[in-house]
Amino acid sequence: MAMLPLYAPAMAALEREYEVLKPWETADPAAFIREQGGDVRAVVSSTSRGFRAQEFDAFPKLEALACFGPYVTIFDLQRARALGVSVGNTPDETAEPVADLALGLMIAAMRRLCEADRFVRAGLWPAQAFPSGREVHGRHCGIVGFGRIGQQLAKRVAGMDMQVRYHGPRAKADAPYPFVADLRELARWCDCLVITCALTPATRGMVDTAVLDALGDDSFLVNVARGAIVDEPALIAALQEGRIAGAGLDVFADEPQVPPALLKMDNVVLAPHIGTSTRENRDERTRKLLENLRAHFSGTAMPYEVKPDD
Repeated sequence: MAMLPLYAPAMAALEREYEVLKPWETADPAAFIREQGGDVRAVVSSTSRGFRAQEFDAFPKLEALACFGPYVTIFDLQRARALGVSVGNTPDETAEPVADLALGLMIAAMRRLCEADRFVRAGLWPAQAFPSGREVHGRHCGIVGFGRIGQQLAKRVAGMDMQVRYHGPRAKADAPYPFVADLRELARWCDCLVITCALTPATRGMVDTAVLDALGDDSFLVNVARGAIVDEPALIAALQEGRIAGAGLDVFADEPQVPPALLKMDNVVLAPHIGTSTRENRDERTRKLLENLRAHFSGTAMPYEVKPDD
């Protein structure tokens, strides 16, 4: 059973080899799972969908959980181990495509690319001049979180002669850029603040009114991490009141719901959480997903098996 629609080639590949049940296509998915779950031997889910403890009860014959994605943070691995259910994921390199998207959102927001596209399509160009955007090269880029994504982004923006500083829980000894311990200080310094850190209790809501006010009315926010890191009502208010210049957002607090206020703003570039959504990445995940399932049903260990203490 697949718990959600996946990348279309992945679904097609699964259906070529297995009988795939699709509860989301039924009028009552919960009832469908109750009716069909007793015969299911493997469940496919995703990093964002997960598989929680109570869900195991609907699948008494479950042998394998296969995650389409690298992270199993919202899979109950302890319950899986207690029930003897194998769990596999699809490890891949996500930093590069997410950093690419962050750079794209930065350029799109600062150069007003999406506004320009709408301007041309509306037939306005012959009658009026399009308002100017902001230059990107040579500006200040503040990066919140200097893990793999943050470091890959730093390489990209440095190639555009941007100055880079970063914020995180601690300085990294080998980082070639200045560390700023106070997030508000970093926001005051930068022209674009880019969020690339993990969502934790410490980072939830950390980009608040004070940080946005420090960013100021001539600077931009880009978020490719998790929506809940930014206080979304505070961001909307800052944008509506002109206290920041604009934003590029790939993530939101209650996905896939996007606040209607954001949909109405020309100075906000919106994307549907596509940081890792490249054909190359999805094809690699498909290959590893199938390898895991084939191995399990042939009686061998999944090549990308995840242990509860991994």
